[in-house]
Amino acid sequence: MATISGSAAGALQSVSLSDICLFQALPKAELHAHLNYPIPSQTILELFKSFPLSADTNHEMASTIDGLRTGLVLGDISEAFPLFHAIYALTSTPSALSRATRDVLDAFLKSNGGPPSGFTYTPAPECTYIEIRSTPRMTAAMTWYTYLMTVLDEIEKYAPDPAALIVSIDRQMAETDAAECIDLAIALKAEGRRLVGLDLCGDPHKGDIATFEKHFRRGKEAGLGVTLHIAETKDNTVAESLALLDWRPDRLGHATFLLDEHKALFFADVPQAGVDDSLNVQIWDPVYPLHGIYTTAYRKHIERIRAETTEPEAARQMLSYHVNADKHARRASLKDRRVGQAERCIQA
Repeated sequence: MATISGSAAGALQSVSLSDICLFQALPKAELHAHLNYPIPSQTILELFKSFPLSADTNHEMASTIDGLRTGLVLGDISEAFPLFHAIYALTSTPSALSRATRDVLDAFLKSNGGPPSGFTYTPAPECTYIEIRSTPRMTAAMTWYTYLMTVLDEIEKYAPDPAALIVSIDRQMAETDAAECIDLAIALKAEGRRLVGLDLCGDPHKGDIATFEKHFRRGKEAGLGVTLHIAETKDNTVAESLALLDWRPDRLGHATFLLDEHKALFFADVPQAGVDDSLNVQIWDPVYPLHGIYTTAYRKHIERIRAETTEPEAARQMLSYHVNADKHARRASLKDRRVGQAERCIQA
């Protein structure tokens, strides 16, 4: 059974059962799932039981896992990164990585368990399409290639429509390592594996993004989509945001502190209905009114949570501006209409 609390519980309690049924019926896409973060807690606990640890490491790991079990309160985005190391350690072998990938996919794409305590609706899959993103890791048991193949093998157990992989490049990676991972991504895509894009991620306070630009451009030229974590904190500079936007990404992740004029730059190359007559398209499907219903309800509850929070900056970080989903939805709609098919999907 799922457990929710705080703002999430408040948002769910504020909608009617008919609204919940509507939201469940809408086909949804999950485009920002980092593989190691949504691993079900039961999977983490089971992996921990079989993980060989030294006495010192065992105490540190046990404390972290206990925090995951009982619930964590994070005051700042930087507090999350140390927690990830425990999960990385637990998924450092092909068998553990395979198990984690399989359970994450099942959690999103299958109906699992009952509703949270206090709610009575019938559970439904979280989404109908998911792009899992993950940074290849080299361990004593895996090469980068083994890592990617392990994840892809689990993804490809599903039919082509539900799932795909995005290769993430951590901002702290050495340039040579990032280049090799992108080379692998390009090669696997060329082989027809279900690998669709590249992502720049990691601690937003660290790393030199300039070292990765030419490699991301190579990936884009090879047909891979590009998504970038950008302006995640108030410390990220305007110069960095402009540099990343110059890579011409297809999506942005978070964009929490991205200036409005920079958002406008990002969307500037998206064709608008009635402007590019050669496309003869409309951005939103006028015969599919659920788009409008969903958007109205979504915005209402987001604004309510924003108004009620006592931590404005924390709220902005939790309620990230979903530029990535919005732009991809527009482009997907345009692409599909060019071949005479409507994209009837809310991608958020």
